[in-house]
Amino acid sequence: MANLKEIRNRISSVSSTMQITSAMKMVSAAKLKKAQDAITAMRPYSDKLTQMLVNLSSSVDFENVYLSPRKVKNKLIVCITSNRGLCGAFNSNVIKKCTEIANSSHENVSFLCIGKKGGDILSKNYKVVQSNNEVFDDLTFENISEIAEKLMSMFLNKEFDSVQIVYNKFKNAATQIVIQEQYLPIENNDSENDQKESSDYIFEPSQIEIISELIPKSLKTQLYKSIRDSYASEHGARMTAMHKATDNATELRDQLKLTYNKARQAAITNEILEIVGGAEALNG
Repeated sequence: MANLKEIRNRISSVSSTMQITSAMKMVSAAKLKKAQDAITAMRPYSDKLTQMLVNLSSSVDFENVYLSPRKVKNKLIVCITSNRGLCGAFNSNVIKKCTEIANSSHENVSFLCIGKKGGDILSKNYKVVQSNNEVFDDLTFENISEIAEKLMSMFLNKEFDSVQIVYNKFKNAATQIVIQEQYLPIENNDSENDQKESSDYIFEPSQIEIISELIPKSLKTQLYKSIRDSYASEHGARMTAMHKATDNATELRDQLKLTYNKARQAAITNEILEIVGGAEALNG
């Protein structure tokens, strides 16, 4: 059994760790509320904008490079992770999904990483064309628009024939769903009913002008929504992980205190026995 000083040092160490994990949990809980409100408010706008674009593009004979599929030789995967760890399997799930896509693809696969954790791991085995770790320092639509314009430019210049996004979609604080989403070219999964419905409208300006204006805005919004989803998921995952870590530290501290009390009681008993034994030896 460890001596009393070693046990006291371990109790002090575990208590310090518990204070850190508890503080991190509270910080993530505060940030999660703001991030959750932002993504909840944004999703309806993003979904409606995408629906409008699909409806319009399906009802008119309009050739646009962002809407036209082509033979895929080079594929780009946008991997969205976080800059920091201590958030459970949040980052490893996305990296694992990206690795599976790269290994199962017959095309040349490259990565554009948003978040330090994904870039650090994927750059060891795969080609990373760009890393954007500073995005989370100032998460604004303007900053995300620059990345979206870069993606559109690479697709337009035929550097890549397909662009996909892999990220964690926020469901609740304890659940994050890894999503693989088509970014470019824009997929048209519209139904015939939607096509007929959209053709009943009178458009001003023309449908082609509206589509040309909507496509860049929709792509920027889609990427911004994905990063916002990942940001909320990160804080939810970290809050859950720190909550479990705090519970585990509390349990370990209680066990160490019990062990300490047993060792202390045994030491006191031995001292009493020595005193009694010495007294009887003097009396004898």
